[in-house]
Amino acid sequence: MSVKKGSSNPVKLKTIRPSGKTEESIFDLIYDIARQIPRGRVTSYGAIAKAIGSGKSARLVGWAMSGAGRVKPKVPAHRVVNSTGLLSGKLAFKTPTYMQELLEKEGVKVVNDKVLDFKTRFWDPVQELG
Repeated sequence: MSVKKGSSNPVKLKTIRPSGKTEESIFDLIYDIARQIPRGRVTSYGAIAKAIGSGKSARLVGWAMSGAGRVKPKVPAHRVVNSTGLLSGKLAFKTPTYMQELLEKEGVKVVNDKVLDFKTRFWDPVQELG
C-alpha cells in the first residue's frame, strides 16, 4: 500500500470477485498504517484518516481500532490516541488501564489518561509514509 501526501484518491472497499479474490477494504488500509507506528510513538485517529485520503473520518478510524483486537496480524491499536494525546479508546481494551500499560511498556509516559510529550511522541503517517 502506498500513501501519498495530501492524497485524495478514493479508497476501495472490499469486494469479493467471482474468482474469490478480494480488494483491500478501508479497515485494511487503516490497520496497515497502524502497524507501521514505531514502538514508543503514537499517532491520532485524524492523522490516520488524512493518510487514507479521508481527513474527516477520524471516527471511522476509531471504529476500526475498536475491533483491532480481533485482527491478524496484530494491530498496535494502543498507539492510536485522540488529537490531544488522550487515551480515548481505552475502554476497547480488556481492562480500562491496559492501553496505558502497553504504552508504558514502550516507554511512553501517560498521566491522567494523556500521553506526556505528545508532540515529540507523535508519528505523522502522512509525513513518514508520503
